[in-house]
Amino acid sequence: MGSVFSPYYAWARRRGSADPENHCALNVALYGDSGHRWSMTERGRRSISRSANQFLIGPSAMRWEDGDLVIDINEITVTVPSRLKGRVRLTPSAICGHEVALDPDGLHVWRPVAPVARGRAEFENPGLSWSGAGYHDSNWGAVPLEDSFESWVWSRAATKHGAAIIYDTVLKGGKSAGFGLDIAADGRVREHPAPPRQEMPTTFWRMARHMRASRPFRITSLLEDSPFYSRSLLRLETADGEADAFHESLSLNRFQNPVVQLMLPFRMPRRR
Repeated sequence: MGSVFSPYYAWARRRGSADPENHCALNVALYGDSGHRWSMTERGRRSISRSANQFLIGPSAMRWEDGDLVIDINEITVTVPSRLKGRVRLTPSAICGHEVALDPDGLHVWRPVAPVARGRAEFENPGLSWSGAGYHDSNWGAVPLEDSFESWVWSRAATKHGAAIIYDTVLKGGKSAGFGLDIAADGRVREHPAPPRQEMPTTFWRMARHMRASRPFRITSLLEDSPFYSRSLLRLETADGEADAFHESLSLNRFQNPVVQLMLPFRMPRRR
């Protein structure tokens, strides 16, 4: 994937010599009782290769195989170095072709490619395996995110009948825009206005957070906490009972801060 939050890409853009394919990384994050593991090593153009069904980034790769998305992972974690090696297989219940422009000019587009799927993970190092609900989406744009947005909040809940997704964005200039999607297991999409806003506690880094939900919810885990981004697990009350939700808050205003840019290489090293 392209390194949207790459400090090296941002520095190259300021020099006027930015090639997005010279700034690619596979981000892997494992969370569990034995601790969290994180890898996001950026590599240059000479370390990538792509075709219609496969994308290689250094020693790692992803490919479509008999309808499944297969990701072979062979990375080194940070900040404490260790080998991260395994395979993730995602089996979609359907491929969704629905696309949404996230800004009025259509410069940023999002697609929930496999909103309802089964995921299986088998890792040699660390030795673990897991299976459960999976998800795959895609974003692409013509300009950097920070040129169009001040912040956004995104959540995805696994429901009995499919997936419920919320986008809530603040555009440059302060105008809010958002929407909700209910996606069935067969890929059918029903779009609706975003539910009411409910505030969430700030994080250690004082990241402001909120959730769009019409019913009560609780935070079950804070998975990532950084100066410009947080990732959480929520437990929602829905019409069909309780559901687990993945939740992300992103501040592009904070991301542009020079101090934050200098901190990023500690979480995102680069190999030439």
